[in-house]
Amino acid sequence: MATPNGLARIETAHGKTKKHENGICHDDSSAPVRAQTIDELHSLQRKRSAPTTPIKDGATSPFAAALSEEERQRQQLQSISASLASLTRETGPKVVKGDPARKGEAAAKGAQSPQPQPHHHHHPHVTPTISVSDSSLKFTHVLYNLSPAELYEQAIKYEKGSFITSTGALATLSGAKTGRSPRDKRVVKDEAAAQELWWGKGSPNIEMDEHTFLTNRERAVDYLNSLDKVFVNDQFLNWDSENRIKVRIISARAYHSLFMHNMCIRPTEEELEEFGTPDFTIYNAGQFPCNRYTHYMTSSTSVDINLARREMVILGTQYAGEMKKGLFGVMHYLMPKRGILSLHSGCNMGKQGDVALFFGLSGTGKTTLSTDHNRLLIGDDEHCWSDSGVSNIEGGCYAKCIDLSREKEPDIWNAIKFGTVLENVVFDEHTREVDYTDKSVTENTRAAYPIEYIPNAKIPCVGPHPKNVILLACDAFGVLPPVSKLNLPQTMYHFISGYTALVAGTEDGIKEPQATFSACFGAAFIMLHPTKYAAMLAEKMQKYGATGWLVNTGWSGGRYGVGKRIRLPYTRKIIDAIHSGELLTANYKKTEVFGLEIPTEIDGVPSEILDPINTWTDKGAYKETLLKLGGLFKNNFEVFANYKIGGDSSLTDEILAAGPNF
Repeated sequence: MATPNGLARIETAHGKTKKHENGICHDDSSAPVRAQTIDELHSLQRKRSAPTTPIKDGATSPFAAALSEEERQRQQLQSISASLASLTRETGPKVVKGDPARKGEAAAKGAQSPQPQPHHHHHPHVTPTISVSDSSLKFTHVLYNLSPAELYEQAIKYEKGSFITSTGALATLSGAKTGRSPRDKRVVKDEAAAQELWWGKGSPNIEMDEHTFLTNRERAVDYLNSLDKVFVNDQFLNWDSENRIKVRIISARAYHSLFMHNMCIRPTEEELEEFGTPDFTIYNAGQFPCNRYTHYMTSSTSVDINLARREMVILGTQYAGEMKKGLFGVMHYLMPKRGILSLHSGCNMGKQGDVALFFGLSGTGKTTLSTDHNRLLIGDDEHCWSDSGVSNIEGGCYAKCIDLSREKEPDIWNAIKFGTVLENVVFDEHTREVDYTDKSVTENTRAAYPIEYIPNAKIPCVGPHPKNVILLACDAFGVLPPVSKLNLPQTMYHFISGYTALVAGTEDGIKEPQATFSACFGAAFIMLHPTKYAAMLAEKMQKYGATGWLVNTGWSGGRYGVGKRIRLPYTRKIIDAIHSGELLTANYKKTEVFGLEIPTEIDGVPSEILDPINTWTDKGAYKETLLKLGGLFKNNFEVFANYKIGGDSSLTDEILAAGPNF
């Protein structure tokens, strides 16, 4: 049919048109949107998240629910304001939830100007009160527990160097610092810390006084309060719900907020509503330097922990790993006070519920050997051992990415997807495909992702008491056996020693092994003296029937450059034999010098390699190297042998005798 002007009539999807009074033809296949402006349309795109917590006390009316939610929001903002309070003012800053770029939304949610609240820590030498400042005249916008998608938007829009990679991960830069700064880390040495913590030679704890900490805290808080917005994460540490710690992280970067979202345990809506006051607070002002003229400062970077105040301050470094390891150090202090052993270890569990702990320094194969598709992963790095079993401290994994490949580490490779933070990696500017071999920024490239990104992760990340405690060493001297069964004193001795051997180049180009010792396989993070952790480990192993093992993943038949590295399939067979219990019933013989019990045979492993002397053609060189390594162990242990614990003058003779004897 033709129209009056001679053109063919337009047919709709229904084969007919609908004519209005004005004669205009409309397609009636869908209704128009319910919006009068583009802003209104955008507001329809996002709906507000509804609380999942049931209304308490029998309240059922919408009005009662709204009041309850309003009061909860008010208390939450007051808590955040108190965290951001300067010690020189009676109140914290005026805080309001929401992105300052969306002022209409923030205004709709309502700003909170908290009433004067006493700070939850009492200190007698607070400076005189200053009632007015520039920061007190402005609102600080709080971006509270944002989702990964929201944090992606913030990072890409406001943080230079943030990109989405081809697999959906967020690539970020940590600035000038691409690793931790252990020489810039300080712990307040007050009266209690002086008595409880490990100080002096070999200790990672470098002292600072309370006044200097408060100076740095004030600097960090003032910087955070000067910003238009800050990110606040309220999360947990420790999957053991009876012993978990509430942590609050206040930061200036979406990168840091997403990193901690992944690395800490993520609360449910109900847990968040009942979060209350945190047990520990981090002030991450890493974009702002410390004052180098301040006492104890040696650079523009300072990472400060005050155990009495339960606070940590970060200035002058944007490397996110400082937050993760800082909290790990705090757990190394808090958990032993509860009779709980904190451990720098991997942990997995077999189908029969048998749990194994893996200790080892970098390069020993801890990640590779604790990741087993036939076993559930409880965690890859930080754990607690309490009277109820083991629990992961964290909610995520922080994996090295240098030379990462799908073939070697399929689980880590597949975990690098949307929600994962990729630190300091290099990628193709067009395809955004990451080149994991590129070290242009740093060799310490990392990926931080939630533990549930690992297919065989055990959620919740808890398990029964360990049956096996496996100490890994990559012995480049080639004299330690592939596996040894340890008694309790030997377990304590080798746990305190924390040995591995690295290969380093010398000036003339010849490569020689270099012994490396790290107490408790994590000396950089422990707070108490290593003997205290070792004593707790032995006590729990004895109480719950765990067996200690020393596994060498290094060289056999000679030192590095002469012998060969022990084949990974053989090491896996050894680990399988430990898990299955096969090695508990094996026949053993004792080695010289170290006095280690070694099995005479293991299914699938050549018997001749089980005793290192069999693999050396030059027996004299073997004995010489064995004595050399024994001497290195003795020299390292001197600092622990002379340490006084309470009324005890030294370590027990039993532990000392468990080391090398010659």
